[in-house]
Amino acid sequence: MRVLVTGAAGYVGYAVGRRLVAAGHEVAGLVRDAARDLPPGVRPVVGDLLDAGSLTFDGPFDAVVHLAALTRVRESFTDPLRYFEVNVQGTVNLLRAVPAPRVVYGSTAAVYGAPPVQPVPETQPPAPASPYGASKLAAEEAVRYHARTGAAGAVVLRTFNAAGSVAGRPDPDPTRLIPRALAVAAGHAPHLEVNGDGSAVREYLHVDDLAAAHVAALDAARPGAEAVYNVGGGSGASVAEVVATVEEVTGRPVPVLRRPPRPEPPLLVGDSAAIRRDLGWRPERSALPEIIEGAWRALPRSGG
Repeated sequence: MRVLVTGAAGYVGYAVGRRLVAAGHEVAGLVRDAARDLPPGVRPVVGDLLDAGSLTFDGPFDAVVHLAALTRVRESFTDPLRYFEVNVQGTVNLLRAVPAPRVVYGSTAAVYGAPPVQPVPETQPPAPASPYGASKLAAEEAVRYHARTGAAGAVVLRTFNAAGSVAGRPDPDPTRLIPRALAVAAGHAPHLEVNGDGSAVREYLHVDDLAAAHVAALDAARPGAEAVYNVGGGSGASVAEVVATVEEVTGRPVPVLRRPPRPEPPLLVGDSAAIRRDLGWRPERSALPEIIEGAWRALPRSGG
């Protein structure tokens, strides 16, 4: 298939582009700057999702994988309108500009908020607790209603905490737990700040496993149909367990500075049974030590 990937130079987009090329697809990556680093075999296409006039292409696409987004939860509270502009209006502009019969949308478990049911199933009513989660849910709805017109088939993937590295590219978001802990181990920071006692549990998914899920979803998208799947690594880990695993993998200490607890779910993990059943997808690299080992190898560091 001829596939357009938005955000193809980003953390998840790069991994997805690699997987699509390996699967034999002809892949174009939508970027705002042609000089951005793209996976081998991915052709750059310059355009801006917020500038509808710039979204011109040299022919039709069979599918689009939409990954371009703003993604930081805490940042979204300081500029919520920007998050809705990029994540929602950018999605609408893309759907108008690319009449592809297959759409895979990379969403987030943040649409659920802090649900009482764990692991969280896809049937759990969304209740986002941040502008980020709300903007991603609104974009989901745009994709799904678009599919209901018969214009496209849509698969929405709700991701639980992508992590790890592919092609020597670490997670570029320094606000996430694993990059922060590794930065301390690498000598880039004196300590890791943790809110509360470190008992909060989250689910981690290797970014390469997430990329494989997008390829499987692309094959499953059918015009006029829609589906929503959770994508998770299969088990959760507490903050304390992440810190201990970083220390074990790196052989270096990670001093922890405890801050007062913040209101947050004590447990947030997903039920990914549906995507395993329907698409035959399985996480293969999402054991926490493997995630951290690959991220550590990809991280520039100081010290001995």
